[in-house]
Amino acid sequence: MDKSTRCFGNKDPLMAEYHDTEWGVPLHDDNELYGLIVLEGAQAGLSWRTVLHRREAYREAFAGFDPAIVAEYTAEKLEDIRENSGVIRNKLKIASAVKNAKAFIEIQRDFGSFDKYLWEYVDETPVMNGFASWKGVPAETELSQKISKDLKKRGFNFVGPTIMYAYMQSVGMVNDHLATCFRYQQIVDEYGS
Repeated sequence: MDKSTRCFGNKDPLMAEYHDTEWGVPLHDDNELYGLIVLEGAQAGLSWRTVLHRREAYREAFAGFDPAIVAEYTAEKLEDIRENSGVIRNKLKIASAVKNAKAFIEIQRDFGSFDKYLWEYVDETPVMNGFASWKGVPAETELSQKISKDLKKRGFNFVGPTIMYAYMQSVGMVNDHLATCFRYQQIVDEYGS
């Protein structure tokens, strides 16, 4: 396996590990799905590398990404988080974690799990794209727009169509590993229909 064909991360061991083991792999754990909503929202206007290097600080600050606990965070708790140098100290992004936790719990009540709600958008099967270069990879799609619109209607924020497309890539709803990447065919073989 030629890892030099990796889409990204060759110069950063943490990014390489993320690329090789997580990005594009279907994710079905509700707490982790919530965690990625927090992280993708934190990324807005920043690089994923910046957020990934802070992920463990986020995991600690946001109760292991347990939405039931985060939904109960007080203004004082949010202020404590804003003092934490391990997280991005944007007040609106931090507050959105609580707002989104509450909306996330409502989806769990309505659908049984957030996983069930989310994966119905792709009929439980990842979309296998196979782009030849990054130029072909869209910033957003009709589907990311549809999911974004529905999540906003349900009370989420920091879930615009571009953020939601990045989220779809992260949780494996779409396989956007480049066709030349060693992970592309592995994902197709393991998760394709």
